[in-house]
Amino acid sequence: MNNLIGIAAELAEKIRSRKARVGVVGLGYVGLPLAVEFAQEGFQVVGIDLNEKKCASVNAGESYIGDIPSSVLAPLVKKGLLRATVDFSELLTLDTVNIAVPTPLRKTKDPDMSFIVAATEEIAKYLHSGLLVILESTTYPGTTDELVRPMLEKGGLEVGKDFFLCFSPERVDPGNPKFQTKNIPKVVGGTTPACTELARLFYSQALDYVVPVSSTQVAEMVKLLENTFRMINIGLVNELAVMCDGMGINVWEIIDAAATKPFGFMPFYPGPGLGGHCIPIDPFYLSWKTKQAGIEARFIELAGYINGQMPHFVVSKVQNALNDHSKAVRGSKIHIMGVAYKRDIDDVRESPALDVIHLLQKRGAQVVFSDPYVAEIRIDGSVLTAVPETAVGDADCVAIITDHKAFDYPGLVRNSKLIVDTRNALKGVDSPKIQRL
Repeated sequence: MNNLIGIAAELAEKIRSRKARVGVVGLGYVGLPLAVEFAQEGFQVVGIDLNEKKCASVNAGESYIGDIPSSVLAPLVKKGLLRATVDFSELLTLDTVNIAVPTPLRKTKDPDMSFIVAATEEIAKYLHSGLLVILESTTYPGTTDELVRPMLEKGGLEVGKDFFLCFSPERVDPGNPKFQTKNIPKVVGGTTPACTELARLFYSQALDYVVPVSSTQVAEMVKLLENTFRMINIGLVNELAVMCDGMGINVWEIIDAAATKPFGFMPFYPGPGLGGHCIPIDPFYLSWKTKQAGIEARFIELAGYINGQMPHFVVSKVQNALNDHSKAVRGSKIHIMGVAYKRDIDDVRESPALDVIHLLQKRGAQVVFSDPYVAEIRIDGSVLTAVPETAVGDADCVAIITDHKAFDYPGLVRNSKLIVDTRNALKGVDSPKIQRL
């Protein structure tokens, strides 16, 4: 702390004394939980989001994020510790601002930086001396210093002296009851040592453990390594599942047995494909960046291909299961159990269930779905509304795509004619109705 001088030292004192006013741009699965953590520590927090409905919901104390109960949000709003607005001019009154906006891929698997650019442009308009800017949106190595920094310095303020710039990768895991924003270690890397120290101090006021690294590029690469690691290992077990299916071997039993080894092995599990805002997307940021340097990311491309083929494999399993009962997919009634991308959440971003439904409809199936967390989905411009899970008895085949705990699995086995289980949700259940991935 003693190495901070001038404007940096003044900001550090504001942070330590809880007098710093905190801003969060983007009030989604990352931004709102972060805003809540700092408000709970006594900071005045302003959330900025272009979605007026989200802002109105926050200001009414009504949460739309599953990990943030309204009973937690409402008292913070009532005390004046947290509010939301669409007005970026609020930045003039803030001491820190975290950017937590989406970073999707284009269809060509190139990074779509439009949300980061738009947020940075707004921050640049209201950038002032003493502001700490932290990018949390997942992106390619070099974004913070090569894209964000020039945009902010264009007005004449100098990073590390007049304002401070860092990258800190979000590590949110929606629906995880054990690890949430507060107790997940927070990696942070700054453009200068003073930037890193201020961000370390800032996060340590509200989060349990902060991990400083030497640069923004290192922090950016940390996030990509984490999700590339998962993507490639999931691709491995998905390929193993396809191989085992061809050989008539239970892949789930293999993985469970291998997991008894106390060293050198970590279990990953196959499924109908990858979903969510990180694992299907983040590794391709790295792949895109390495291509700019003339390097081919072969593991990433191969794993992406294998994982991308899993919805097709699931549809083939459904087709084969129906064929065994002298039925074709065309004209059959298929009941999909679960459309969220993972268990016990309401998020359908990149969900493999959407691909499975699309492929089944293309083959002429009549598809319905049940999901206790999702009321409706949009497929090819059409809206599908959830039906009660008790309707499984009307289906020719049921496909378990997301293994929500709330489903009545004994009732599902009892009432269904045929089941394709892509998640091993019916582990230990022996029935001729069941075909496993």
